[in-house]
Amino acid sequence: MAAVTVALKPLWPGTVWRKPAACVVVLLALCGSAVAENGARRLDELTAMPLENLLNIEVQSASKFTQNISEAPSSVSVITSHEIKTFGWRTLGEILGSLPGIHLTNDRAYTYLGARGFLRGGDYNPRFLLMIDGQRVNDPLYDQAMMGQEFMLDVDLIDRVEYVPGPGSSIYGSNAFFGVINVITKRGRDFNGGQASLEMGSAGMRKGRASLGQQWDNGAELLLSATSFRKDGRDLYFPEFNSPGNNNGIARGLDWERAQNVFVKGSAGPFTLMMAYNERKKGTPTASYDQAFNDPHSQTFDTSSFVNLGYRTALASKTDLTAQIYYSHYGYRGDYIGSDLSLDYDRSSANWWGGEAKVVNTDIGGHKLVGGIEYQNNASIRHRNFSLNPLIESFNLRASNTRIGIYAQDEWTLRPDLLLSMGGRYDHNTALADMNNINPRLGLIYKLTPATTAKLLYGKAYRVPNTYELNYQDLATEATQKANPNLKPERIQTSELVLEHQWSASNRIRLSAYYNRVRAMMALTTDPVDGLLVYQNIGRATARGVEAELQQAWSDGTRLRTSVSWQRAKDDMTGEILANAPRLLAKMNLSTPFYRNLWRAGLEVQHVASRTTLQNSRVGSYTLANLTLSSSKLIKGVEVSASLYNLLNRRYADPVGPEFLQSALPQDGRSFRVKLTCNF
Repeated sequence: MAAVTVALKPLWPGTVWRKPAACVVVLLALCGSAVAENGARRLDELTAMPLENLLNIEVQSASKFTQNISEAPSSVSVITSHEIKTFGWRTLGEILGSLPGIHLTNDRAYTYLGARGFLRGGDYNPRFLLMIDGQRVNDPLYDQAMMGQEFMLDVDLIDRVEYVPGPGSSIYGSNAFFGVINVITKRGRDFNGGQASLEMGSAGMRKGRASLGQQWDNGAELLLSATSFRKDGRDLYFPEFNSPGNNNGIARGLDWERAQNVFVKGSAGPFTLMMAYNERKKGTPTASYDQAFNDPHSQTFDTSSFVNLGYRTALASKTDLTAQIYYSHYGYRGDYIGSDLSLDYDRSSANWWGGEAKVVNTDIGGHKLVGGIEYQNNASIRHRNFSLNPLIESFNLRASNTRIGIYAQDEWTLRPDLLLSMGGRYDHNTALADMNNINPRLGLIYKLTPATTAKLLYGKAYRVPNTYELNYQDLATEATQKANPNLKPERIQTSELVLEHQWSASNRIRLSAYYNRVRAMMALTTDPVDGLLVYQNIGRATARGVEAELQQAWSDGTRLRTSVSWQRAKDDMTGEILANAPRLLAKMNLSTPFYRNLWRAGLEVQHVASRTTLQNSRVGSYTLANLTLSSSKLIKGVEVSASLYNLLNRRYADPVGPEFLQSALPQDGRSFRVKLTCNF
């Protein structure tokens, strides 16, 4: 398959980017020493922290209350801000892509997340519940979980990411189908001053961030941050369009991307306030949905925002109340130039608000109880598709719906070495004929020895078809997609056995074996009768697999995390392996200090086995290596890093959905990034 070209576009001619050296000088001049030593010291403490402290950490996303990771009814994974720096991860997708059982694809528009062999083309990660500090950010229009630059946060603001694989509908409701992702952000105390960051890299990439954080003597905190990102992109070659009328298959200057985001987080007494805003524009080089190839007018524009007010107090000595209210917005604008040169426009938006109240009680001996109620009002959902030349409106939807969920869970300590976790949730959703759902979860957690824990887990989850899947159609001059109001919710039933063993204070291994059954699985397909795209319930699928993960630490500060995942996901009706379902994933993340402990090297290696496409062709397996060198000790208050991605310049491709003429899209070759961060 043809590789992506390596010709780079010139940098955006903005004044600040014409003189990067001047930007560096300004950043260095701003760097102070006292606060900077705080930041460097925090990094050193994380690096030197014993593995037992890094592993026996507390998580809050598996059960909606804080618990030790070994007692959580799931094989929870945690990624820290230290790891994000060490391995040079640039997006939430890259962070999650380092975990067992996860694989990524990219179609030059969005990044998609696959879990344990499932990644259907044509959706926008609706089977993952994505949260920021416990705030649900999946929108009610596409149910999407953003993974790239369209995600609301700069990854530098992430304190840690908790990933809870498996069904989570028993406490979270719809979308918690394959897993729950909770992005926990930093606070004002993590900065206690100002911080500025500048990045530059391949394909005309440049990014700037300014953050200000403070904690006062009374405990109040405030964090303010703003980020701007631009990338010109490379010229791309697609052999499927190799003809003189299509510029010989070269999409020139169309893989560009722009993004900006703002984040505010504050707390005072029992109250917390969060506000986030992100906008992202992206060029369309792939001519998906029968667009004209190599036309610069095709582009997409996403905006996301929310404001969240939280409250936490102790109702009694052993009873805590947590409550939140929020308002959110999502907007999408797509400008498409059809292959017949017609002008087609998508305009969609969603405004929703809601709240949650949760009580955690430990008053009954041996029991930790959590119960709550969650309400969301999708007050305004609008989606319009129309064409110009001539003016034809093919779709104009105005909708609203609500959902309410009531959940409860009991963590029951039967014996000092035996824990039973049981819970369930009732959901009522008016989006689909007043649908009701009850989803249970059971977990038996047994400490075989002080160093070995076994977990036997069972759960169910569901996902309601979203507004886009049910209703979208563009039956204008050049129709590509039609609606299907008869879609049914898809459901999953999961059984899993987890074994965790800590050989010593510096070594831990985890083994997981799982069996997943999916019913009424939804997918974007092509109707053979009229050739139009349509979402359909395509039947049943099962997935079996084993995951093994090893974490190791050495006294000199070297850290290793490696995993292997064997998985087999198949269509029960045909017996065939699902498209885009690799049988094997192997990953390694190794970091070590070097050169008098002034520098740290982070090496990431990932292997993805071959996969089938929707057209039953195959894309080959590939192995990628990424290398990041970083230091916070060269100059007081200054952190520097340099990263090489796809170090060996491997050629590889990802399968894509039926909306593409191509069966797979080539991915980026070798690229680089340099980053400078100053504290002041």
